[in-house]
Amino acid sequence: MLRLSARSVALQAGLGRRAASTIALKYSNAVFSAALSKSSAELDKVQTELSAISSTIKSTPELSSFVANPTLSANDRATGLQALFKKAESSGPKKAPISDLTKNLFSVLSDNGRLAETEGVIEGFNELVATHKGELTVTITSASALPKDVQTRLESTLKQSQAAQKAKTVKVTNKVNPSILGGIVVDFGDKTVDLSVASRVNKLNNLLQQSV
Repeated sequence: MLRLSARSVALQAGLGRRAASTIALKYSNAVFSAALSKSSAELDKVQTELSAISSTIKSTPELSSFVANPTLSANDRATGLQALFKKAESSGPKKAPISDLTKNLFSVLSDNGRLAETEGVIEGFNELVATHKGELTVTITSASALPKDVQTRLESTLKQSQAAQKAKTVKVTNKVNPSILGGIVVDFGDKTVDLSVASRVNKLNNLLQQSV
């Protein structure tokens, strides 16, 4: 059972994006610990279910709007969750019922008004599972898709890093985010290397404001 209540995250309420990420990770840790305490098989099952739920939300506008709407009544949230589970079950590889552990996670998120944190919770959970299995996922974010030769060179360099050497396996992915304007942002483990144009522009703006 998840041991996470509204009270345990109340102090974080009202803060910005960084705090929201912290809140999501609390739920990620809770469901990861609960699944792992049962068995490795349960951990894999929950990960598969969360992957199906994530894909379902992204591919269904109505469900995407549902998890992002904090004004729904308790009854509407309960109905929405049932619709989400049903669609995720039908889209999963084995079409198996969603486990009580995963349902409990979303029940707690709903009760605490945190369904909007779903994506962050799932990402955090996947990172915890990867660490547990000795996997290192490196995400290279760029304003547009990287040319294959550039990504290959970056992968070769990253796999020679100390963090990669300690991992059993290394997975490098390219994520596109036009808002960074140019350059790249590299995320691995709990570290971020920001080499984006947007970051440089923000630093320049800060310096100009300080000089006024």
